[in-house]
Amino acid sequence: MSGFKLLPTPLESLVVFVCMLMSVGNLLSHQHGSGVNKVFVKEHDDAVLPCSLSTRENLGGMLFDWRKNGQKDGQKEVFLYDAGNHYNNGRQGQDKQFKGRVSHFQGQLMNGNASIKIQNAKMADSGIYSCDFPKLQPSQTFSIELVVELTLKDRSGEIPGTCPEPYIKTLNDTKDGLLLQCEVRGASLEPKIRWQDSAGNILPSEEKVSERGGLYYVTLKTAVTKTDHYRCVVTQEDIGHQIDAETFVPFYGEISMLVVKHLISHPTRFMI
Repeated sequence: MSGFKLLPTPLESLVVFVCMLMSVGNLLSHQHGSGVNKVFVKEHDDAVLPCSLSTRENLGGMLFDWRKNGQKDGQKEVFLYDAGNHYNNGRQGQDKQFKGRVSHFQGQLMNGNASIKIQNAKMADSGIYSCDFPKLQPSQTFSIELVVELTLKDRSGEIPGTCPEPYIKTLNDTKDGLLLQCEVRGASLEPKIRWQDSAGNILPSEEKVSERGGLYYVTLKTAVTKTDHYRCVVTQEDIGHQIDAETFVPFYGEISMLVVKHLISHPTRFMI
């Protein structure tokens, strides 16, 4: 019996295999940093990208390098710190997109904190960033994804393809009320259009969309029955563009201004 060896059961083999995978995973995590953390910030706000060593060792005399990973234009130098020498005190090499907008937390270096702050976040800042400690043994790299959320505003002249200001026209009285029309001419990106009153309530409307030469032409009609300021709001969400036009519609009792004008222009038609 002395030469007899017990073979591991399938369950025991599985447990050993899982433990090995966990060990390899921990090693890779230690060498290459943790998974991608996401940071969300609104456009024009400041964005703080976190990066800290778990050892909390003093980074004052060390090297860490922040880069933005791009698919088309390759990596961009965001911020590099090397024993007190960095882009904000004379060091060269920072990408022009980030010049004058990126800073580190000097007082936190002693705690192993290599985080940076990007001022006035722009849509172009969205993407994957790497925080690299190339001289550590082993080296460590952390990945952070910055998501800059669009703020809807008038971007005419700022971004190509923005929709021009809509054109409002008063049509005629119907059984449902006074008919207003909003027209968008020649938008390169299909817009979303809505009518709303002064309280912000969205009004029921009828839309017609056509496309010519790669451009969109949209008309939106709504019927109104009370005196108010009415706005036609045009939005292109993909580029954060929003523009509007406003009109004032007066009513006298149950009769719209259009009808009053018609009565004044043709008094004999309504004489008994």
